[in-house]
Amino acid sequence: MRRKVPSLNALLIFESAARLQSFTQAADELALTQSAVCKQIANLEEWLGLALFSRIKKRVVLTAAGRDYAGKIRIHLDKIERDTLELMGHKEGSDILELAVIPTFATQWLIPKLQEFQSLHPDITINLSTKTSAFLFSECLFHAAIHSGKAPWPGTVGDYLIPEDNAIPVCSPTLYKQFLGKRRHLQFDDIAGMPLLHLSSRLEDWRRWFELHDHPNDISAVKGARYELFTMLLEACIAGLGVALIPRYMAQKEIDAGKLMIPMDRSLPEQASYFLVYPEEQSNYGPLQAFRSWLLEKTSQQLTNG
Repeated sequence: MRRKVPSLNALLIFESAARLQSFTQAADELALTQSAVCKQIANLEEWLGLALFSRIKKRVVLTAAGRDYAGKIRIHLDKIERDTLELMGHKEGSDILELAVIPTFATQWLIPKLQEFQSLHPDITINLSTKTSAFLFSECLFHAAIHSGKAPWPGTVGDYLIPEDNAIPVCSPTLYKQFLGKRRHLQFDDIAGMPLLHLSSRLEDWRRWFELHDHPNDISAVKGARYELFTMLLEACIAGLGVALIPRYMAQKEIDAGKLMIPMDRSLPEQASYFLVYPEEQSNYGPLQAFRSWLLEKTSQQLTNG
């Protein structure tokens, strides 16, 4: 049965025009004439039976239907491009693994160890992209993801890797000295008086930290700037903007370098673990199998070594 699908050329032109919000710029990007772009868009609208753009004087603006269709088409075109590049890579004797990773885990743990994997599997190229929250594999380009949580995502196969690590308060030496004054050690009231920085997805961490150590603090524990990523929190602490609760392994390099310090060695027990997750249909994909085996071996070694 013949598929009811517009021509790929028309979709490529539409995606470009929708992304750039300009027929002229789309023509330049695709090395076409503006009239050719206009004609293809008009033919696509006629084929679909609805308008994708509103023509306002000399400008074009996506309609609601056009905006929704452009987003969906872009996902499929990206997948076609990825599949094509993968096929071309196979032809050259190499494999590609598209991996989504939590930013701080990627920079602080995974990337420093990837040289070993590349030495063992020089034919596999790992493309890393950062993702901070769960997503649908059916709507993206990834073969697998490393995420933090209490369990694998629903609808995926998941391998437990390592616990996240206890979170500890860290701040810059300058900020520490500012609040220390002439005393020998900071007290809980001193920590409560410092600017408390928060991870956007964990706004209860400081409240839990104070309660865990028998120092309830319902007011200042929820005040302070919020940051989306642990990497942002680290940089904010180094810049002297405040004190934050950060998993120890993520801050250890900066602590060893003297950029950060622990104002009070009281930790918040880990709340989550890292998982490698992937759709079941990707389980037999060679590059993923190789990476999974290596990753489980490395995390197992870390657990054994404490």
